[in-house]
Amino acid sequence: MSTRLTSDLWVSAYLTRLRLVEIPAFVVRKGDATAGSVLVKLNTLDGNARAFQRQFDLMSGDREWVTLAEGTEPDVDASLDKQASFDPDLWVIEVEDRQGRHLLDDPSLA
Repeated sequence: MSTRLTSDLWVSAYLTRLRLVEIPAFVVRKGDATAGSVLVKLNTLDGNARAFQRQFDLMSGDREWVTLAEGTEPDVDASLDKQASFDPDLWVIEVEDRQGRHLLDDPSLA
């Protein structure tokens, strides 16, 4: 039986991991502490952004981060607002990095 991390614990670990490599990140929408979904917005500070969501891969059984939206920051924000409109438990974390680093592919965050 696998133990699943609560959303607030995962968010806390993610923010700490980013802080350790000096990548600014902020909780812009706080969702359900136990089981809220987490979306990550990567703001590259050039007017563009990407949003990531975690999906279950039926083939491998793994959960992986995939792009939910990509484009201008206002377009990505509109997509996140739409997601939040039908998921009141949603968390949104904004990561700001000109180099496009988000660390979602870091095995320690799996």
